Amino acid sequence: MEPGQTNLSKIVKYSEEDTVPGEGKIFYDIRFAGYLGEEMIKFLINVEAQKSSDSNKLHYHLDNRIIYYLARMISAQKEVEFEKSNYDDIKPVRSIWICMDANDDEDSINRICLTQRNVYGKRMELRSIDKVQGVIIRLRKKSDVTTSKNYLIAMLEELLKKEDAENKKKNLEEKYGFVMSVKTEGRLNDMCNLGEGLLERGIEKGIEQGLEQGKAEGLRSLVETVKSLVGDDFQKVCEIIRQNDVYANASAEEIRKYW
Repeated sequence: MEPGQTNLSKIVKYSEEDTVPGEGKIFYDIRFAGYLGEEMIKFLINVEAQKSSDSNKLHYHLDNRIIYYLARMISAQKEVEFEKSNYDDIKPVRSIWICMDANDDEDSINRICLTQRNVYGKRMELRSIDKVQGVIIRLRKKSDVTTSKNYLIAMLEELLKKEDAENKKKNLEEKYGFVMSVKTEGRLNDMCNLGEGLLERGIEKGIEQGLEQGKAEGLRSLVETVKSLVGDDFQKVCEIIRQNDVYANASAEEIRKYW
């Protein structure tokens, strides 16, 4: 998606909950459809926030989860975006993961996509292998680092910084040329609160997934989800988990079992 290609009036927000018969339920942080380019091609887009991308903390490799989300975004289109064997009607999907745990020199953007490699004979023209793409955007965990050389990362780090919204707006005007109309200011107010909002949504998502699985397995899922969002602060994780009525009386020992 190149700057200027997105028609902002043609973005449609979808429900964060997605249920596919036989495949179970999945909860997204943000999910929407965007119509891009002169031909108004429809893209299905998912945005996720991750406190950590470390497989030791997550207990899985993030790329595997992204592949799963992309696969679900494709399979969920059956009888919605395409019917029977009309596979050419499958809409492109994008899963964008904003990770906020990079060290000072580790800010990066990595793309996951299908590639074509000709093994033997004449190369085929495969025109649709770009329909499935994942993106990992790694932001740095410290707020006092040198401004990133990448425009998008620098802007996101400014937006998600723990700082007064007015200061953020001023910096965005001066550093990135934002023109503050009433409409733009309203959008920026929403974006300035993005980090906190995604964190809260992630915690809610963990609770919902926990309730789906039953109390014991649910606690395991909830501990993993909350820990990935807020880090290794055991007391804070316990406090968040106990905010849910089902786990209000969960002991530290019970929670630590799944630490």
